[in-house]
This record gives sequence, C-alpha cells and structure tokens, in this order.
Amino acid sequence: MENFLEKQYLDLCQRIIDEGVMIKNKRTGKGCLTVINADFEYDTKDDKLPLITTRKSFWKAAIAELLGYLRGYDSAEQFRLIGCNTWNANANENEAWLNNKYRKGTDDIGRVYGVQGRHWRRAPTDLEYSEISNFILNNDIKGVESVINKIKSEGEYDQLAKIYNNLKNGIDDRGEVMTFWNLGEFEQGCLRPCMHTHTFSILGDTLHLTSYQRSIDVPLGLVFNMPQTVVLLRLMAQITGLKAGKVFHKLINCHIYEDQIELMKEQLTREPFEAPRLTINPNIKTLEDLETWVTTSDFELHDYEHHDPIKFPFSV
Repeated sequence: MENFLEKQYLDLCQRIIDEGVMIKNKRTGKGCLTVINADFEYDTKDDKLPLITTRKSFWKAAIAELLGYLRGYDSAEQFRLIGCNTWNANANENEAWLNNKYRKGTDDIGRVYGVQGRHWRRAPTDLEYSEISNFILNNDIKGVESVINKIKSEGEYDQLAKIYNNLKNGIDDRGEVMTFWNLGEFEQGCLRPCMHTHTFSILGDTLHLTSYQRSIDVPLGLVFNMPQTVVLLRLMAQITGLKAGKVFHKLINCHIYEDQIELMKEQLTREPFEAPRLTINPNIKTLEDLETWVTTSDFELHDYEHHDPIKFPFSV
C-alpha cells in the first residue's frame, strides 16, 4: 500500500534536488538548495501519523517539543526534562544569542514559540505612551520603569487559552489563531519562529488546522513538524470535544543544506513503508492536563516500520 503521507515529503525532497537553486544562508554561512512553496495535507482518519519511514524518526522528541510549546517553555533545560534535545544548540551555541543582552544565561532560549503563544505582550495604550513620554521629558526614570513594569505584569495575552475556551464552547470566530511571529520581540529570542502560525477552524462538529511555515530545513525540521501538526490538531480536538479533521500545512522556503544533499539522495533510494498509527491517552481531557501531567508515555505508536537512521548535519 502506498504511503501518501510520506509521498508528499519525498516528492518535495526530489523536487529540491532536481529544481532547487543554491542560496547562501547568512546565519549559518552554508549554501542551501532551495525551492519556494509546497502544500501538504494530512487526514487524521484511522489515526495515521505523517511520520517518515525511509529513515528512523524520533517521534517522541517531536511530541515532547510540542508539549513544551503548549506549556510556554523558555529554557532548553525544560525541554530536556521532558525528552527533547532540539533546543540545546540554539540556546547555548548560537554566537549571536550568546552575545545578546536579553539572554538570561545557560539554556535560555528567550521569547520564542510557546512563550509567544502563552505570554504575548500587548502594546502600550495611547495613555501609557503619553505617560512614558512625560516621564522621559521630566527625566523621571522610575516613572518610565513603573509604566513598563505595569505593562509587563498586566499586559500578557494567552492566545492558546482563548482558542481552547472558544473551541470547547463550539465557537469559531474566524480568528482562532495562535501566532509566534512577534516582530517587536525577535531580538529577545535565540531564533525567529519557522512554523509561525496555527489557525483552527470548525466545520460542523469537526476541527481542522492550517499551519504556516516560513522556513523549512527539510531533512531535519520538517520530519518533526509534520507529525507535530497532526498531534496538535488531535489534542485540541480531544480536549474540546470535537472530531479531528484535516491538517493543511503551508510551506514557503523549503531547503536542503549543502552538507545534507548526498545523504538526502541516499534516503530517496529507499521505498517507504506504510504510515504508522498513533493513539493518544483518552484521559487527556483539558488544557490543564496538557500543562501539568501529560508526557510522551501518553502517546503510543503502532506498526512503525522504518529504514536505518541517517544522521543529517544540524545547522545552528
């Protein structure tokens, strides 16, 4: 039986090899074979998971990372404690971040991903702007600090909680959007978000998800992101009493780094196996459950047959 979920991935990989343009990436200093735009679609029926089988995929780490996002984690240590090591390098080996004044110390990743999803900071009101201006004119530093501290303490917005509360009450206001793309706080994090926005939509009794990704390390990042979107949709459907429908995964800058190309060609010679199934603990019933006690042991993968691992280089 053909694995249509993985076929989308392999077709994109082959397209990059055949049609990609070599672009120099300033951040990493490496060349990237690049194409623009791809659209993936995953149907959650039969509990199928879009997990790569042409090499071993470490699916538990992908789910652990998702749980960290949903909890608003801001430290690589927090991710490690739940079984995910993907943030170690960006937290502690990214030279620009190591020299960033906002970095709080070892393992800090800053205001990225889940921090924005759970603790988005609102902009100052016109009155607050006026107060700050007056304090500055009067050289009142303590006054400026008091307004800023007030905004920090009272001005956070929990995007995920809003979506959860609406969905569990059957509400879709066409704005059930969680975005991590906070332009004003890019310098306060170690990495701009790649998958930056998730939009939830209700049709009848069924919940659908559209996820937008601006930048895709296809050999490494995408194999995490594909199953993460499906798990996110299924979890949100489960805790809001809706049926899980489809994921629409929008990809923009799709690239394979120059030191990954030959390994990808090797992977493309392999025939995929059938997609595995994922079951989720039915006792997960609320957002609070996800925030407190859920672990990767609450997810069980069935019939995962795969080829040998391929160790692709990671670019910081």
